[in-house]
Amino acid sequence: MKHLHTALIATMAMIGTTALAIDVSKLPPASARKDITYEKDIKPIFEASCVRCHGGEKKAKGGLRVDSLEALLKGGEEGKVIETGNAVKSTLLIAVSQLDPELSMPPKPKKRGPGGPGGPGGPGNQPPPKPLTPEQVGLVRAWIDQGAK
Repeated sequence: MKHLHTALIATMAMIGTTALAIDVSKLPPASARKDITYEKDIKPIFEASCVRCHGGEKKAKGGLRVDSLEALLKGGEEGKVIETGNAVKSTLLIAVSQLDPELSMPPKPKKRGPGGPGGPGGPGNQPPPKPLTPEQVGLVRAWIDQGAK
């Protein structure tokens, strides 16, 4: 599992060269909202769907933490995931948009033995994190385009 996740992060790091292979016309449109901030608008989304694996006390998967703006802008073990001002070239946007099955975050849940389905970072019966809605993806897109502040 660790190797699979490392491969996923490595693939995400290469998105700058592969983003053109993704049909960006299928991305949800950027939100029309202005002055989107990490603390007010983006952090609550990531807390609901991403922090279980990419934040908190334990080592974040792939070294990518999304529980603070500074950590998110720093990126993970394989480099930056945000191209500030250019959302469609940002690994983060491609991953949360679920357009590429290899990059999708959160990943699809897997069976976890007799306990039934469990999400990434969750044992047994813990429900998997929910993918971002198109509206949330549009908000992330606009936030990155506006400078990821």
